[in-house]
Amino acid sequence: QRTQFDIEMLQATGVCPGIENYSRYLTGRAPGEAPPTLIEYLPKNALIILDESHVMVPQLGAMYNGDRARKSTLVEYGFRVPAAMDNRPLKFEEFNKMRGQIVYVSATPGAYELEQTGGDFAEQVVRPTGLIDPPVEIRPTEHQVDDLMSECRIVAEKGGRVLVTTLTKKMAEALTEYLTENGVRVRYMHSDIDTLERIEIMRDLRMGEFDVLVGINLLREGLDIPECMLVAILDADKEGYLRSRTSLIQTIGRAARNVDGRVILYADSITKSMQAAIEETDRRREKQKAYNAEHGITPASVKKNISEVLHSVFERADYVENSRAIMGMAEEEQAAFQNPAAFQKYIKRLEDQMRKAAADLEFEEAGRLRDKIRKMEAMDLGLTGTMTNPRLANGWSVTSSAPTKPKGGKKMRVSKRR
Repeated sequence: QRTQFDIEMLQATGVCPGIENYSRYLTGRAPGEAPPTLIEYLPKNALIILDESHVMVPQLGAMYNGDRARKSTLVEYGFRVPAAMDNRPLKFEEFNKMRGQIVYVSATPGAYELEQTGGDFAEQVVRPTGLIDPPVEIRPTEHQVDDLMSECRIVAEKGGRVLVTTLTKKMAEALTEYLTENGVRVRYMHSDIDTLERIEIMRDLRMGEFDVLVGINLLREGLDIPECMLVAILDADKEGYLRSRTSLIQTIGRAARNVDGRVILYADSITKSMQAAIEETDRRREKQKAYNAEHGITPASVKKNISEVLHSVFERADYVENSRAIMGMAEEEQAAFQNPAAFQKYIKRLEDQMRKAAADLEFEEAGRLRDKIRKMEAMDLGLTGTMTNPRLANGWSVTSSAPTKPKGGKKMRVSKRR
């Protein structure tokens, strides 16, 4: 009955709920054959670049395994037809067979990438800004929180920022509460925080709304905070995924954007991962120092537009030109981005205009203003697209340019003319 209903929906509308049940038949693929994917449309001479390859390569295999584990249970109990198993990500072997030339890019390449190179790889250790990797210091875990609080105050007085990594969410929240009670401007960030809220937290950190950010596993790849003068890693000797060689090197690298950057590892013993991370950091420092001395380069902190960090969670260049101009926008709109108060005032004026247009039944104009508000708010957050859930006045629908109900609670009736 369900299948018959879906077939009727496909014939009538071209779509149906649970379309993955029928993707094998719609694409004409044989059972077990690789599904159509974007990689099939790339030309044979295309060059694929896998950024942060130490994360991307394991994910290529994990996507298929995770999808199969979920769907096998659904198929077993009749919630999906068996053909749904073929609407899946590529297996790693299938990806390897279909891809053309590929470049793996990572500060900490994994075993697979190093095996593929056969020992012949390009290493880019020198930075255009002349910055060197930060010095790493090891301190005992006894009184580590009080020592950290003292360091946070020193850095805050210099106008810098501090990144702190803990092992658990509960520890991050407890540490944030303790530091707040002692007068430190601090916030925490972990996987329970929504993506848009994370963006706001990162922007507030760079703008100086607070000085210390506590996290777990998010303060690693791609986090680019030039104002960061100190990275503190608590319980660094607790060997595991969060304190592995790769994780430590990536976290240490967050302090490499500031000329005064440094790292403190709180540990009572030196693990193999700690030793490997420190040795790799020292090796890079020596190369960077030698290059700077040979070419007469004076290290300088990264200069980066604050909104730039919101454009992507992945790393950009070491230097980005600081330009406030936004292409294709009127001067009035440009001025609105100069400070939060001006922006809120401009958005309020647009909302009033939208409300008036809707009241005059000028729905096209109201829709245009609604879209403009969405675009402005998205750009204010550093996004490139439109917001799916924009902030509108109370009583206004997300998808409509007219209010859902007028003041007084009475329902609004709108007649439609054909």
